[in-house]
Amino acid sequence: MRELALELDVSRATLHRWVGSRDHLLGEILWSETSAVFGNVTFTGRGALGIADAIGAFVSTVNSSAAFRTFLQREPERALRLLTTKASVVQSRTIAQLTDLLSAEISAGRLTTPLPTPDLAYILVRLGESFIYTDIITGDEPDAAKAHAAVSALLS
Repeated sequence: MRELALELDVSRATLHRWVGSRDHLLGEILWSETSAVFGNVTFTGRGALGIADAIGAFVSTVNSSAAFRTFLQREPERALRLLTTKASVVQSRTIAQLTDLLSAEISAGRLTTPLPTPDLAYILVRLGESFIYTDIITGDEPDAAKAHAAVSALLS
């Protein structure tokens, strides 16, 4: 925040009034990037396959982001807190966006689920997170193909 305040030629107090805490600012930046990635995912199919393809593509894109990987390596606890908990807007907004996508597929008759749509969206987001943060959680390499396979199995 100090460096950003210097670059903007404002006091740190002014910067904090503008953007809140460092975590709040990072959360908004991460949401902006997440939303852009989600918006750029193209559907190759519809229904369960389309959802699996979209989540697999999202996980693949995130996993291949050098800037994102650097952030995770430098500040893993902060990254997980900001990305996977209610401490930030990222997870709740991602769930809401996926809920809308699922609702559209259900309304079009291309997807059926025994779960309420928000619950399914939550599960799918957590599943995707599992294959984005694998290196931090288990030490294994992140793997978008596994995310695709898991979503496909869940929705089949």
